[in-house]
Amino acid sequence: MKIAIGTDHRGFEAKQKLITELARAGGHQVFDCGTHSTEPCDYPDIALSVASRVSRGEADRGVLICMSGIGMAIAANKVKGIRAGLCHKSATAALSREHNDTNILVLSSVEAMEPIADIVKAWLAAPFGGGRHTRRVEKITQIENGQLQPSQE
Repeated sequence: MKIAIGTDHRGFEAKQKLITELARAGGHQVFDCGTHSTEPCDYPDIALSVASRVSRGEADRGVLICMSGIGMAIAANKVKGIRAGLCHKSATAALSREHNDTNILVLSSVEAMEPIADIVKAWLAAPFGGGRHTRRVEKITQIENGQLQPSQE
């Protein structure tokens, strides 16, 4: 699998370890979208880089890491075709794939309740469940395209 990965300066060390683990354990092709040091940087730039690769099909999935994960998730979800989910545990990471067909996993560098590599492995292994979830994911796409409007109730 082709995986784009990026972090801000707060996730740099976790990213370096994760890249090594993904290449060794899973044989994945990993695109390092930065940052490349612990010098402060702007997380929206990194989120855009990873999300753009996934959106264009250059990467199958993406992983983003920052201090809280919240800003990365917000920024990534602004890119057309992206469904980024912030997860703190393997169980929710797997559910984000099974129910929401997430294509970007967002992690917190300080709040992960399990080792980051374990959360990523669970997310990569989980398939999209299809079925009733397909209709819901299609509605997310319709919202993104301006085709689904709120009810007037």
